[in-house]
Amino acid sequence: MVKMALLGCGLIGQFYTRALMGNRRRDSICIAYSRTQARADALAAQWNIPRTTTSMIEAIHDSEAELVVVAVPNHMHEEAVLAAAAASKGILCTKPLGRNSAEAWRMLQAVEKAGVFHGYLEDLVYPPKTLKALETVQAGALGKILWVRSRETHPGPHSAWFWERELAGGGAIVDMGCHCIEIARNFISKRVRPVEVVCWGATQVHPIDSEDHAVGLVRYENGALGQFEVSWSFRGGMDLRDEISGTEGTIWLNHWLRTGIEVFTAAGSSKYVSEKSESSTGWLFPVGDEASALGYTEMFDDMLTAYETGSTPRETFYDGYVVNAIVDAAYRSIPSKRWEPVQLQQWRGDDQTSADASQELIDKKEEIIKKEVLPDGTTRWIVRNRETGEIKNVAARSD
Repeated sequence: MVKMALLGCGLIGQFYTRALMGNRRRDSICIAYSRTQARADALAAQWNIPRTTTSMIEAIHDSEAELVVVAVPNHMHEEAVLAAAAASKGILCTKPLGRNSAEAWRMLQAVEKAGVFHGYLEDLVYPPKTLKALETVQAGALGKILWVRSRETHPGPHSAWFWERELAGGGAIVDMGCHCIEIARNFISKRVRPVEVVCWGATQVHPIDSEDHAVGLVRYENGALGQFEVSWSFRGGMDLRDEISGTEGTIWLNHWLRTGIEVFTAAGSSKYVSEKSESSTGWLFPVGDEASALGYTEMFDDMLTAYETGSTPRETFYDGYVVNAIVDAAYRSIPSKRWEPVQLQQWRGDDQTSADASQELIDKKEEIIKKEVLPDGTTRWIVRNRETGEIKNVAARSD
């Protein structure tokens, strides 16, 4: 059993509690902190949490709590992590790790200096469909990954602090682009260094200082591209989709608007449909188990199992730091309108590998551009001469 202090009782804290208390069941939240006593008490009453407090330090230093779960607003992450590290408590921190890479780096340094367990709670790399897709990619079924497109759009976040640039660290990019960036890193391989970012972002709809819509490209050292699309101005609910394209295959993932359950109602329903759902009439797409569909259940299973066994979870504070560095580059790119370098204080992955090493050769002089089967059953290659650059068709056998 792992006993935890929960910092934050808002929407994300409620999802975390549902995943923590409803899955493994042997774990428990022994104290819940909120800036609002009524909110802490309401969560405690629902899940039988024995203690509540409006003091974050009291929650961190609770004598029973061995692990601190940080689910407070972005501007409070660093304070919470530094205090928990100083108390020698293990720490799980929600996304984004920091409002920027400087904050994230300080948090990473603090947990590593203290020698405490740390996990980055990036739930959208943990949905069962995503984990299955990652297994498929890692087994080589898609060949070399060339391009990953990840999209998260919805009508906007629930809490006021998200909409204040100073508190959140930005707008839709830092809020949701952090998900998309880390999804792409997982599929491309977190051992491959992100090199540069180009990004467009604007405030299209809402009267705020932050961007409510953005599209960006992240170029990796091996030539792969990660693409993120985020919006707080999308109408129709929440759209979560990923596409993975490789030299040998493609994967499409649709997590939310096509859930496998499609309901039409003219009468409407007073029941909750799903997160960010905008309507209770017409075509609805309910979600059977939101905590699992969004990755929370599998995420905490990974985190707590790693904590108990002394191993490393799938997502660490270093991953959160790299994501923040990519987000920083995206924010620099918006006004500069050019590719901006990803600035990392330390890179812990691999060096560049030659793309040519993965090319399939017909012989020493010719490499395959494309192999196809024609309508008459003939197999044909389109090949390039490595010495002259000549491109030609090569006919093969009939099947």
